[in-house]
Amino acid sequence: MELPKICLVLTGKTLKEDLEILNKYRKYIDMVELRVDHLDDDERLYVRRFPSLAKIPCLLTIRRKIDGGQFVEGESARTILFARALSFADEDKSQNFQFVDFEEDFHIPSLEEATLAFGTQIIRSVHAMNEPIHNIANRLQKLKGSRFEIPKIAFMPETLDDVTNLFKEASLLRDNNHILVAMGNVGIPTRLLGAKLKNFLTYTTAPDQMENVSNITHIDVTQLKNIYHFREVTDQTKIFGITGWPLTGTSSPVIHNAGFDNHGMNSLYIPFAAETFDQALRFADTVGIEGMSVTVPHKEAVLDKASYVDDCAKDIGASNTLVRRGCQWFAYNTDAYGFSKALLEFTGFKNLKRKKVAIIGAGGAAKAIAYAVKELGADACVFNRTLKKAKMLAEKYGFKYASLGPESNEMLKKYSQIIIQTTSKGMHAKGPSNADNDPIYFYEFNGTEIVFDIIYMPAETPIMARAREAGCRSCNGILMLRYQGYKQFELFTGVPY
Repeated sequence: MELPKICLVLTGKTLKEDLEILNKYRKYIDMVELRVDHLDDDERLYVRRFPSLAKIPCLLTIRRKIDGGQFVEGESARTILFARALSFADEDKSQNFQFVDFEEDFHIPSLEEATLAFGTQIIRSVHAMNEPIHNIANRLQKLKGSRFEIPKIAFMPETLDDVTNLFKEASLLRDNNHILVAMGNVGIPTRLLGAKLKNFLTYTTAPDQMENVSNITHIDVTQLKNIYHFREVTDQTKIFGITGWPLTGTSSPVIHNAGFDNHGMNSLYIPFAAETFDQALRFADTVGIEGMSVTVPHKEAVLDKASYVDDCAKDIGASNTLVRRGCQWFAYNTDAYGFSKALLEFTGFKNLKRKKVAIIGAGGAAKAIAYAVKELGADACVFNRTLKKAKMLAEKYGFKYASLGPESNEMLKKYSQIIIQTTSKGMHAKGPSNADNDPIYFYEFNGTEIVFDIIYMPAETPIMARAREAGCRSCNGILMLRYQGYKQFELFTGVPY
């Protein structure tokens, strides 16, 4: 079966801008979609010239506001623009638009007849911007006006279950003469697994224009090639991934896909955001996920779903790694290993004996870190907003515990040789430290502390910035991510990274 084409969506204000973007990323793509609705008004008059300038198969789209586009002038004006862009067809079809997107309720006989006469293929589309579409096969059949049209369904999923249903229904389709897309962050797997959906094409955007399509979430064209190796993905490719919520950013695909590439493995690692862990499991079963990384807030939920839990994950009470063996899931924890290796490498210590350590937070990540800190021999105190959770974690390893707030400032000073920040506060943060992005905003560094923040986006969190300004040594979580990822890779594949 033919693999999906890569279609670069052009959303510039001028044709010149769009051509510059096209030429910059031409080597990555098979065709382009010219989004006329994004062009300035005077630029729209010259759209007919674009295919001859682009020298690549072109899709003409004038997307209405109601369908997620920018066009608001009404159907009469849009019809005239379509007619102008499709008129004066050249005998050389490469000089014309080879595809045009008409919505399911847009039927202008003269335009449809012209497309047939000129060899322009219609993509017949439906867009549900605020809700999922479930009856995929029936909708595709209704959309397909003739065998010359390519039906397209694009919808905004409410949960990962809507995306799972899309893959279920696509598995029953026999050809690749359709386009199925789930939009938004939850829909990312449909952008990456076009081969499993038997899609005719997948839409992508240049990094220079990503802000123009932020409402629907595209994978940028360089990542599609360099991280996800889209052209090599087939229905035989083994799929791995990472799940969590909201999972708006992760570097794990970079690590694992580079590993697969280096070992010549036909495997792919993708993100799939799941609000509940049951949703993640249903998706994994439907798509055939072979192994997955698990991040907040699902690390504890893994233990109840796995057929086997290794001793480390069992002791910690959280798992960040699931591996499918036959019909069963096996749970492991590589966070403790990754943290220990990263911390010792950063500090230069052989262990943490006689060290006073503050663990900030008591969630799934903190559980793995408390386990590692105990193994390394430190005297520690767990600080958490919910004192009961701090107490439960601390007493398991014979640590002290305290609430996370100004009232515990003196206790934090006592355990401040190494401060390990395990909460999500500071993730994607911008600007100076405050109570919302710095869990110990109340603490004043004296310059002797070592700060280890498990967050790696941004590279320097507000707590790290404050520590650096005070003269402290600080480290983010990228080393921990890599080392726990290397261990996961070995569990996934049986081969050292």
